[in-house]
Amino acid sequence: MRINGTKIFFLIVILSSLALKSYAIEEIKAGDTLSVNDCIEIAIKNSPEVQINQQYVEMYNARVGQVKANYFPSIGANAGYDFSNTESKYRNTHNKNFSAQVYLSQLIYSFGKVLSQVKMQKFYKIAAEFDLQNSILNTANNVKAAYYGVLAAKANVDIQKANVLVNERQYNRTKAFFDEGLVSKIDLVNQEVYLSDAKISLINAENIYQNAIVKLNSSMYIVDAPEYQIENTETFNFKNNYAEINLINIANTTTKEDGRIEPKEAVLTMQVEKTNILENYKFTKYPYTLKESIERAYKNRPDLLSMEATQKAVKESLNYTKKEYFPNLTGQVGYNWQNNILYSTNGFNLGAYLSTSNLNIMETKLKIKESKAQLEIAKRNVELVKQNVYFDVQSAYINMIQLEKNIPLMQTRVKQTLENYELADARYEVGLGNFIELQDAKENYNNAQRDYVQTIYNYNVALTDLYTSMGER
Repeated sequence: MRINGTKIFFLIVILSSLALKSYAIEEIKAGDTLSVNDCIEIAIKNSPEVQINQQYVEMYNARVGQVKANYFPSIGANAGYDFSNTESKYRNTHNKNFSAQVYLSQLIYSFGKVLSQVKMQKFYKIAAEFDLQNSILNTANNVKAAYYGVLAAKANVDIQKANVLVNERQYNRTKAFFDEGLVSKIDLVNQEVYLSDAKISLINAENIYQNAIVKLNSSMYIVDAPEYQIENTETFNFKNNYAEINLINIANTTTKEDGRIEPKEAVLTMQVEKTNILENYKFTKYPYTLKESIERAYKNRPDLLSMEATQKAVKESLNYTKKEYFPNLTGQVGYNWQNNILYSTNGFNLGAYLSTSNLNIMETKLKIKESKAQLEIAKRNVELVKQNVYFDVQSAYINMIQLEKNIPLMQTRVKQTLENYELADARYEVGLGNFIELQDAKENYNNAQRDYVQTIYNYNVALTDLYTSMGER
């Protein structure tokens, strides 16, 4: 069994925290600002699955103690009274008999049976501890995915709010142009449609955001949660403030030499920064190769370690079954007292005994055969889990690497579409571009931002899945 000090410390900390608030629901206070680790700790304390596995650990811990109790002496006592009356042709007799006995029995040697039982229960306890760790790992994974979902939904809401703002300002500009006779009615009507679509998209984004919060609350097992805030993470650090877009002197016009009327000092200033989605985004490449990731998974995956501990427990069960052929050597010391109408006696006795408990040789032989089959099953289960670990890590690694490569490409796309949007807007201002060209550029920029947010979300989930597949938080 591969158990290092870090795992033991981690497990002790988790068990201690769970023991302090067993079955108590950890609540959130109104106005709290929670980090992803705060949400994970709340979920761990509230999770019924974690609490169930905690009780399994307690159960197997008690079983270890029960088996060890065989090393301690046992005390017995009995008392009795019997009356007999015999009638015959020659004489009648009756007898009253009182008796009592107290004794102390101690197992001296069991030919290794008790030791095998202790080892077996200890391995089952270790397996239960890894099952507990696995439930904690899965709980943390669910919380992280839901947490990132809220951040992504919030970023998308901000994008849609900015989109509504842009469309409102653009509508005002188009209306001003229309009033001055610079654009046609169809441009104004189309802009009204785009503004309505932007508002609908914002409503849909806000609905997705609310559902994302519900999912996060569910992952923490929180009912009727008050309003609270969550922090950005290092790998999901979105900038939510968008620069204002100002319309300056749109009503002023000037007449060119050819008679064409153009706006004078009509400038749509769009101070949108080049990195307005992820201002402080910190992107650090994943530090391990696929081979290193698989090796870490073999060392850390709780379900694999649990299955290996179960295999060792089954092996000790086989050893115990083989030793059922041997007797137990016990010692006993006792005190006896007896009193009847003829005499009264009392005294101490001391003895040692070899005994077997209803030994059936054929039954024991078949039990050994069954235990051997169970051991083979346990070995195959370990191999199966090990294969699953390999493919879990491989699949998660491939997904993460692909998304990792996409991030800089998506960032470049956002910059390019923004630049194209600014050029299209400038062309439209001076009458060199048309309305459709401007709207296409704006939609491409908006879609690029949304796709960038989705890519970051997918990357964070993939990275979390990869670490979970490695048995790491």
